Amino acid sequence: MTLEALALQGRPKNHPTLAASVTSRILELRKELIKESLGSSQSPQHQMEFVANIHGIEFINDSHACTINATWFALESITRPVIWIAGGADSRNDYASIRELVEQKVKAIILMGDSRNIPVVFNGTEIPIFRVQEMAEAVDSAYYLAKTGDCVLLSPACPSFGMFENFEARGNAFKQVVKNL
Repeated sequence: MTLEALALQGRPKNHPTLAASVTSRILELRKELIKESLGSSQSPQHQMEFVANIHGIEFINDSHACTINATWFALESITRPVIWIAGGADSRNDYASIRELVEQKVKAIILMGDSRNIPVVFNGTEIPIFRVQEMAEAVDSAYYLAKTGDCVLLSPACPSFGMFENFEARGNAFKQVVKNL
């Protein structure tokens, strides 16, 4: 079974999944049962959650990614070109640690909220940066910028304070706007 065939995608989820597979073999569970289980699990809401594929554009809700590390794992696991929806409360994060990965994977950055450090770090790159005020504007802009084969990724790298009650509300807003496209 390949990593791409696993239902739970993303590097942070691969390690526990593979450990569970090894444990299952030690317990002598049938290979078919293990494959079925690993291929049908559902990703937790707001963690690399597949939302929709619209005209060949994949929409992923990773609203739980409130840190740079979490966003790094999300970006690292996606093989398609990314339109990255980021931002929220300015937590003075050091985005320089993901600059190289962003330059490799991201076609455009759409910023929401009070994220002053993101534009500073990515100035001088060829990545266009767009500021928006609300989720509907972020999703609409991402959809407009994306082409077939791209991925629109909500992975804020920031807490949602001020704009949303919590990461769940932010993720739900994203999913609702995507469903209305």
